[in-house]
Amino acid sequence: MFIPHTYEETISMLKTIGFEHIDELFSDIPAPLRNANLDLPEAMTEMEVSKYLEEISQANETTQELMCFLGAGYYNHYSPAIVDSMLRIGSFYSAYTPYQPEISQGTLQVIYEYQSLICALTGMEASNASHYDGATAAAEAVLTAFYQFNKKRSNVILSHFINPQYAEVIDTYASDLPQVNIIHHTAEDADIPSLIDKDTALIVLQYPDFLGNIKDYSAIVNTAHEHGALICVIVNPIALGLLIPPGEWGADIVVGEGQPLGIPLWFGGPGLGFFATSKKMIRKIAGRISGETTDANGNRGYVLTLTAREQHIRREKATSNICTNQALLALAATVYLSALGKHGLQQVANTCYQNSHYAAKEIQAIDGYTLINTEAYYHEFVISCPVPVNEINNHLLDHGILGGLDLSEMYPEYENPVLFAVTELNDREQIDTLVEVLREFSHA
Repeated sequence: MFIPHTYEETISMLKTIGFEHIDELFSDIPAPLRNANLDLPEAMTEMEVSKYLEEISQANETTQELMCFLGAGYYNHYSPAIVDSMLRIGSFYSAYTPYQPEISQGTLQVIYEYQSLICALTGMEASNASHYDGATAAAEAVLTAFYQFNKKRSNVILSHFINPQYAEVIDTYASDLPQVNIIHHTAEDADIPSLIDKDTALIVLQYPDFLGNIKDYSAIVNTAHEHGALICVIVNPIALGLLIPPGEWGADIVVGEGQPLGIPLWFGGPGLGFFATSKKMIRKIAGRISGETTDANGNRGYVLTLTAREQHIRREKATSNICTNQALLALAATVYLSALGKHGLQQVANTCYQNSHYAAKEIQAIDGYTLINTEAYYHEFVISCPVPVNEINNHLLDHGILGGLDLSEMYPEYENPVLFAVTELNDREQIDTLVEVLREFSHA
């Protein structure tokens, strides 16, 4: 709470530090940069501020009012009430980095359980305590591969069908590492094996890919491993309730955005990035890992382990400058996965799959709308539209529907492409409404 000082108190405080006027506190700032005549509105009472902010908030539209068919990395899933209840426990949301295990057992156990669940979900052997978001996790995978080969391999191949925002973050990371050569593949994934050679450190794929397709990557994995290269797979965690985990078909690193695991959309964030790998690279991965141990009395306990980061004594051996994780949101993902369990997650994943296929079937039955996906797809699909996507989305918004993502600039090879996302929250009634509005628009 802000407690304003009286004029007398301000003068007394200034005299204590040897100043006569408050402007002297800012004397080191060049005069042209100091502007005492700020055009600020008149002061308001707390009640007036509360009313003003409430009025501003009414301009926002959320998925509580709109039907949402927008995805592309962040998805409108249902979050069980228990998730929010756990996040509001003060000892979790106010906790600092658990450097002192003797007073941080709760946080450390949550991180340990989170790591265990991510390993089970991805089919990998080790997980760190999460990153900022999925894009950051993908970029950290590039650094991990680079250092795994002791900087002797420089090429990193990015599939044309990974999230374009992830590719941008990877480019940003690599811009400070001239030894790393990012290759943006612009053709079909089936052509990637021809690019792999002895200088290839990593191939980055997405499963399902950014357009929703579920692909067989065995040829890429086999060729990569024959040349000693690594495979990183970006995954949708909910999809792994149905699909074979990447760890079972040869992935070396699995990353992704954990937002679908019980974390609301929150106007675009925050989320969390999960990162899992094999034991052979556990000393190269960034961030922290919580480990299970026993104390002097033989009781089970948890500690931070393998934390060779920039703040620690082995910081010169750190493979990244990243210095924190999303522990509170890792808690949300842990609670979500624990509450649903294996069968609950499968049910959510299957509902998303069934709903999306029903939606795709109904939409492509409208004149002028064509389904682009020719392979198996999960809960996202691409439709080629008869008119520009922005016109369709504006019409949908007029009817209380948040349409799909316009892919025209990202994938110009398709004609007026829109990426629709369908989750368990998009029941048949919502899908039928979407289809009816699209049909009305096409006949207008």
